[in-house]
Amino acid sequence: MATGRAAVSASPLEMRALRAVRAAAPASVLALGVFAAVRGAGVLVVGLGSWWAGRDPLKVLGASWDSGWYLGIAARGYGRTLMWPDAVTGTGAVQSDTAFFPLYPALIRLVAAVLPGGPAPAALLVAWVAAAAAAVGVYRVGERLLGARAGLLLVGLWAALPHAVVLTLAYTEALLAAFAAWALYALLRDRWLWAAGLAVLAGLTRPTGLAVAAAVCAAALYAVAVRGSRAPAVWAAALLAPAGWAAYVLAVGARTGDLLGGYFAVQRQWGSRFDFGAGALRSAERVLTGGHVTLATTVTVVLLAAAGLLAAGLLLDRTPLPLLAYTGVLLLMAFGGAGFFESKPRFLLPAFPLLLPAAAAMARARPRTSVVVTAGLAGLSYGYGLYLLLVARVPL
Repeated sequence: MATGRAAVSASPLEMRALRAVRAAAPASVLALGVFAAVRGAGVLVVGLGSWWAGRDPLKVLGASWDSGWYLGIAARGYGRTLMWPDAVTGTGAVQSDTAFFPLYPALIRLVAAVLPGGPAPAALLVAWVAAAAAAVGVYRVGERLLGARAGLLLVGLWAALPHAVVLTLAYTEALLAAFAAWALYALLRDRWLWAAGLAVLAGLTRPTGLAVAAAVCAAALYAVAVRGSRAPAVWAAALLAPAGWAAYVLAVGARTGDLLGGYFAVQRQWGSRFDFGAGALRSAERVLTGGHVTLATTVTVVLLAAAGLLAAGLLLDRTPLPLLAYTGVLLLMAFGGAGFFESKPRFLLPAFPLLLPAAAAMARARPRTSVVVTAGLAGLSYGYGLYLLLVARVPL
């Protein structure tokens, strides 16, 4: 009679899955190491720069601009407003914290309840874990489409973007990028319900999380209309994917008394509305005609132009439909939205598929060239990140 722990035999499918995880782990760890090296050095630069400027590095990293709103929601719930009165009428815009989606503050509150230190360290921990998960997801997408070397370069390029400092702040871009990367990877492998579940979480993270739902719906439509799929999971994914985003928008609408338009009214009070790019064109015109603009405005125009060129390259490379739909919606929302012009490159941080053509080109170059280019971009990113956090007078 057998004694001790009962033996458990794994099925062939389970054994194949286990072998796949073991085979992927070293490459994923390497991708995580690349991201940690680039962004870890960036955190060190911000910390030293903040200390030199006489500012608390924890407050710079964990309580800059929108971070304060997230910390407030995590600590006290929704209900905070700020009013900016007009000098003539005495009335003006009322900025409400209901403009911010709920998942990130909820995670901050959860972590802060378990770990000591308060909301700010908890917010940074959530953001950093999300950034690490996003880096591995970005690698897996790049590896599946272009190979392992290009996948690593994709992670390095993404970590070295000019606004990549945001990935290590108490902001939501890292969390959205994590959900998006793994949702896109799931779609590339026809894991429909995984992709839909991640799209729901992305939709609860920030307004641009709608782009992940768009990717799932576009892939489902293609599967049904072109591939003739009748799988229930495809239909379920298409119906479920927008649920997170829609649920919060409707909840804000119910709270304001305008079910369908309430959330968008809140956004307009912040100066955010869809103007089909008219505001962005006016800002670009000021830069091109030599008007009075900041360095951040000029860099924003350059980065938006670069994003447009990279988008063209993505189309020419016959990129899979889910990645095109996801990136296209992010670009539409960034280019077409008015207000906070200098924040537009931050809004595009989760649009990592834009870097796929560049990663593919660098993968064909000599390794030394790829390392030098990535290191040079990272150095520029560190300097620009310091400028945004410590010098620039524009919202990040």
